[in-house]
Amino acid sequence: MLVKLAVLFSGNGSNLENLLKNLHQKSFGENRFEVVLCLCNKRDALGIKRAARFGLESVILEHQNFASREEFDRALVGEIEKSGADLTILAGFMRILGPVFTRRIRAINLHPSLLPLFKGANAIKESFESDMKVAGVSVHWVSEALDGGEIIAQKAFEREGLDFDEFEATIHALEHEILPQSVVKIFERGLSNHRGAGR
Repeated sequence: MLVKLAVLFSGNGSNLENLLKNLHQKSFGENRFEVVLCLCNKRDALGIKRAARFGLESVILEHQNFASREEFDRALVGEIEKSGADLTILAGFMRILGPVFTRRIRAINLHPSLLPLFKGANAIKESFESDMKVAGVSVHWVSEALDGGEIIAQKAFEREGLDFDEFEATIHALEHEILPQSVVKIFERGLSNHRGAGR
């Protein structure tokens, strides 16, 4: 089966590049994966250049050009549906998405904490400053609740003795492991078997 993926990003694009290296035009079991849409909401994001190295031109949808959050979400849904993507991956996409998006699009999100702890944009800092003995990353289905959808996969590490830079580097290394693995696993099990996958 050819699995078509859309990847949404806002900045550096390291997770986008990781997905392109590990999944784009590669086969796992009976499934072959292809990234059919790279979409960014910031015109100067480094991730656009990363995608271009793989011959992929990114679609730019700058949220400030839309009159409302709903109007932006509608444009986003339109681009994803036009691409024919089977799954949308939020890889550092720094926008809160509302029902206009979540009720139409099957999407997963990569989050740099062990959910349900430390939701939101400051997860790495809050996790580091907590008294937790472990930290980690999560992949979850996107729902209307911020970082609140069904958890697909998590990886944890013991954080004793790490300074902040080492802690952050470990988070990013785990992100690069867990995201491609999660996408492959979703399609091994069959997309329709997931509670979070209803369109």
